[in-house]
Amino acid sequence: MNRPDLDQWIAGWRGPILAALLAVLAGLPGLLLAPVLDREEARVAQGTAQMIESGDLVDIRFQDERRYREPPGANWMQAVAVQATGGPEARDIRAYRLPSLLGAALAAAACAWAAGALFGSRAGFLAGALMASTFLLSSEAGIAKTDALLCGLITLAMAALGQIYVRLRDERRVGRRLKLIFWSAAAAAILVGGLTAPFIIGLTLLTLCVADRRVAWLGRLGWGWGLPLTALIVGPWAIAVTIGTDGGFWRGYLAENPLWAALNGREDWGLPGAYLLSAPLMLFPVILILPAALVAAWTRRHEPPIRFAAAWLIPAWVALEIGPGSQWHEVLPLFGAIAWLASAALQRPMGRIPYLAGTALAVVGGVFVTIATLYALSEFGGESAHVWATPTIGLTLAAAGIGGFLMFHRLAIPAVAASIVLGVLAHGALAGVARNLQPLWVSNHIADELLDAGAHPVAGRLPGPVAVTGYSQPSIVFLLGSETELTDGQGAARAIAQNRPAAVEQADEADFRAALASFGESPVTIGEVTGINYSNGDRVTLTLYRPEWPGATPGGRP
Repeated sequence: MNRPDLDQWIAGWRGPILAALLAVLAGLPGLLLAPVLDREEARVAQGTAQMIESGDLVDIRFQDERRYREPPGANWMQAVAVQATGGPEARDIRAYRLPSLLGAALAAAACAWAAGALFGSRAGFLAGALMASTFLLSSEAGIAKTDALLCGLITLAMAALGQIYVRLRDERRVGRRLKLIFWSAAAAAILVGGLTAPFIIGLTLLTLCVADRRVAWLGRLGWGWGLPLTALIVGPWAIAVTIGTDGGFWRGYLAENPLWAALNGREDWGLPGAYLLSAPLMLFPVILILPAALVAAWTRRHEPPIRFAAAWLIPAWVALEIGPGSQWHEVLPLFGAIAWLASAALQRPMGRIPYLAGTALAVVGGVFVTIATLYALSEFGGESAHVWATPTIGLTLAAAGIGGFLMFHRLAIPAVAASIVLGVLAHGALAGVARNLQPLWVSNHIADELLDAGAHPVAGRLPGPVAVTGYSQPSIVFLLGSETELTDGQGAARAIAQNRPAAVEQADEADFRAALASFGESPVTIGEVTGINYSNGDRVTLTLYRPEWPGATPGGRP
């Protein structure tokens, strides 16, 4: 009986497609199960909802606050997904997360495409699979922010640039298709993440020029038409936002930029090594192949594909380590380089040290995930969370243990394959744990209680907006509507007098009752929501009120 030729299943376009499907499978549980997250996801999603409601595609806002953290490319993609799945009225966070899932799939496919062209189809598929299964990418794939989409676009740009570089080093012809992909992806990445893509691309090109001691090849990147193409893609928005905000966007963007703020003394520099210390968790379950990847980056640095991947990874990682801020997702666009180096390392025999170091890192990564799960259970978990925790911990320890055992016995590819499969399953179960950490999802409980009582404005029995005191997380605005009133006890009492519902935090209850007495109102108590504001760690208790039904009119009472 002949063995099936597995290589034929990953040859050509099949490898990138399968890698993209793996990324979708890894990110889908988080997309479907996790409630809307504070603070950034809810802010981005609410900005998209208001963009759809107002029709303004340039000036993105959270209620009355303008958002200058990044260009609106991710908001535009979210708007397309939301409009195609029912519109913003449903406030279904899953629709807003679809572009992130697409970005993760694009990152995995781009890794497989370029690594397949440079190292062979088997290495290409492994690179894509490694990229797809990392905990950081599969987590960001289920969050409605810019990070996964930006990672996909930067990875695509770097995948094309890497092939261009290798071809030019070998004095081979470079077709316009590769250059078009590079310039288009880079321009799109600017529309999503601002200066992040130019920073990574520029630092990579500079490093290659220094390492090669030659710059002539840079002139063959197609600058003559690539820069005009970039201007054509980015320019209309840049002009519109400059005029529409009277230049305020650019001032705000620079003020929000961590590096610019640090250089001007407005932000502390980060702790060097923070990303490296968190790598066992961010790169789990493929952390076991990281030592071999780093060894390959050094010992094979004279090979053009390896040199490019090292130039992509090392300078930018060091710059982020010593720079201001330490948000995990900032190193995500560099994961493609790690996947390239790892897949290349798997194609050749390795020394004993990478095997031993990989085994140790696999164990460390498994311990990290297990400790994080146990902590979440002890602090926030109930019975339903414990049901999901059992497979999470079991699969995590299996991924670390089996992968480490096989790596210790120098079976690198089986170790990686086992870790990927078990790790993706563990991440899916972890999404179930997160969903059932009930004390954390205060906003969701408030929205659900109002809906069940028929007091949510979408039910049509009471006018909006809902008044909320003592709890101002972006998720409550996203779930209750753009006009949600974040107020105090007197404002909540006024809402009741106007036949609107209110959610009053315990600390504002006395002021609320005093103001009610002055208005002559006696509201109906719907219920009480107790939980934890995980953005600051405070415990909150909000009581939900509605006016008497007979006094409620469609337009409200003045």
